[in-house]
Amino acid sequence: MTESGPIKLVCLDLAGTTIGDIATVERAFSEAIATQGIVPGTGAYARAMVHVHRSRGCPKIDVFRGIFPGNEAQAQAANLTFERSYEGAIERAGLVTVPGVTEALDKLRGSGIHIALITGFSRTTLSRVLGVLGWHDKIDLAIAPEDAGRGRPWPDMVLHAVLRLGVEDVRQVAVVGDSENDMLAGRRAGASLIAGLMTGVHSRDRLLKGGATHILDSLAEFPELVLGGKYDPPAVAVAQG
Repeated sequence: MTESGPIKLVCLDLAGTTIGDIATVERAFSEAIATQGIVPGTGAYARAMVHVHRSRGCPKIDVFRGIFPGNEAQAQAANLTFERSYEGAIERAGLVTVPGVTEALDKLRGSGIHIALITGFSRTTLSRVLGVLGWHDKIDLAIAPEDAGRGRPWPDMVLHAVLRLGVEDVRQVAVVGDSENDMLAGRRAGASLIAGLMTGVHSRDRLLKGGATHILDSLAEFPELVLGGKYDPPAVAVAQG
């Protein structure tokens, strides 16, 4: 057990967890589906946006495949529009981080904990986001769905981070996010600490349903949970040689 406790890796979501761009994401979804004939004020639009809300945290292409089932060309076209819209918006207006995020990242890394960002954005969009944020010196790894095989709610991105960063036991992992799908991914990966944040779009009940072990108001509270002795971790098995 290290000075900072058994948590050696924290997997953080992006939108709604570390950056407050929920409105930008939703506008990009709206513009994307409008190019495919689904426009505001229609029943189809309302149903599509319910699906977007329910699917927060999932790969964006998978969200569009759910909106346009059986039509891969339409899903790909909408996804391309989404990426152009979102990337254009952040290049023009920048990104606003959730209050306390920078300090939280510094505290965690300063205590020897690895930080991995995991997202439903494509690798291209993730690279643009990192360029705008300038966080290359604050994180150890940034993972898009295509880097790991599958996105959330599957555990692949969390497990990919475990392998890449040499973490010995999945119980040494914490997963932090604002959506039910973040919680599901953490639970399926075997993380011992799964923190649901109230800075996103999903309710406390949705986060608990997904498997959250803790509910926090924001990421700013997370370092105190891990480093301040408020988290009582399970025992971590030590391999016998």
